[in-house]
Amino acid sequence: MKLDNSISAVVTGGASGLGEATARALAAKGAKVALFDLNEGRGHEVAQSIGGTFCKVDVSNEASVDAGFAQARAAHGQERILVNCAGIGTVGKITRRDKETGEISHLPLDLFVKTLMVNTVGSFLCMAKAAAGMMAADPLEDGERGVIVSTASVAAEDGQIGQVAYSASKGAIVAMTLPVARDLMSEGIRVNSILPGIFRTPLLAGLPEKAQESLAQQVPFPKRLGEPSEYAALVLAMVENGYFNGEHVRLDGAIRMAPR
Repeated sequence: MKLDNSISAVVTGGASGLGEATARALAAKGAKVALFDLNEGRGHEVAQSIGGTFCKVDVSNEASVDAGFAQARAAHGQERILVNCAGIGTVGKITRRDKETGEISHLPLDLFVKTLMVNTVGSFLCMAKAAAGMMAADPLEDGERGVIVSTASVAAEDGQIGQVAYSASKGAIVAMTLPVARDLMSEGIRVNSILPGIFRTPLLAGLPEKAQESLAQQVPFPKRLGEPSEYAALVLAMVENGYFNGEHVRLDGAIRMAPR
């Protein structure tokens, strides 16, 4: 897909981290970008800086997603690109034994479900709503109507201790990629996903410098944290290369996560 000012995009989680970098990269190519996020202050700030639109959206809520797409389309027209970056991290073993009391407990069901609702159901909802809009639009060059990119994680394949909920939610995104690409193949909509490794996101930026250095040293090469701009560059490659479809790609400096 050729990126210019005739193309509209929606980026979920666009107020920070990987989503913000992606929104900025798309806007730099000329695309009109709408950001879905819950962080109103930062969302409006980023949207204003790129000439885009901010939509306050809870991706786990269908009515909120519907309202977000209606607002984005009113501002920019039908999106041709959807990038799912919205997500949450969850830490907790499926069951654990308290070292002091010996008491055994399990990960609260509501925490597991919330993780799936935001990461997995949120991605599904946005894909479904975007695809429905793209299907109704006229095809572009080569019969293409749109491109969808979702964000999984290396945790989908290398889940660590305490990542049962997070890994399940991200593994589902990987598993959805090919069947959704096949569902939409006759409509000219391509679907891919990215599995980022350890990236310099706001979550990691809050860690002490020594902790960040330790994480960086675990990466085979280059021995550093990934930059959000590098994630955004892969999104652009997936959008602009018309033969990129039905694939999930690790972006991780060749790291394979240890159990802990």
